[in-house]
Amino acid sequence: MFKLFVTLLRGRNADAADALTNTLALPILRQQLRDCAGGVETARRAVAMVMAYAERERKAAARISAQLADLETRALDALAKGRDDLATEAAGAIAQLEAEATTTARALATYDAEIAHLRAVLADAEARLRDLQRGQRLAIATDHTQRLHGAAAVATLNEAEATLARLQERQSNTEAARAAVLELSASTNAEAMQNRLAAAGCGAPLRPDAATVLQRLKARAA
Repeated sequence: MFKLFVTLLRGRNADAADALTNTLALPILRQQLRDCAGGVETARRAVAMVMAYAERERKAAARISAQLADLETRALDALAKGRDDLATEAAGAIAQLEAEATTTARALATYDAEIAHLRAVLADAEARLRDLQRGQRLAIATDHTQRLHGAAAVATLNEAEATLARLQERQSNTEAARAAVLELSASTNAEAMQNRLAAAGCGAPLRPDAATVLQRLKARAA
């Protein structure tokens, strides 16, 4: 029994959590999109930083290449002039520059590959963010429409219609009562006038008098 109670409690908690999540879905979505937009902006800055590093390596490679060309030219000139000592020193410097050029080329290749990868990831994230933002606008519009046609609005409309029906019924009853009063008043006035005319001897009497009753009884006795 206790296990069943715990299961029921967990179920109610889950239902309450789901209901709360559904109620707060739009605020949650707005915050999630703000987080996504912040992540995309961070990714843009990361791509820009890597591109700056790559550009620095590219400039270093160009500088090394220019230095190598200049040193080789000067070393050849030293050899031509019989300055083997200077040519030997130049060869050592050229070897160091070539090693640095190799390292720079590798770094540049790594940066270029990373830039291509980050750009692809960023493009996908931007596209998904745009889709989410369009979906959010649609969800907001749909939510507003549903609120307009929601149960609360329908209930309010129903209540207003019921109130109007009661008002119209009351007005109709009032008009009917007024018409009845007027009719009754007219009828009463007519009867009063008839009684007055009959009492004055105008026309046949409305009520039998004693003489008329006596004459009718004599006729029956005969």
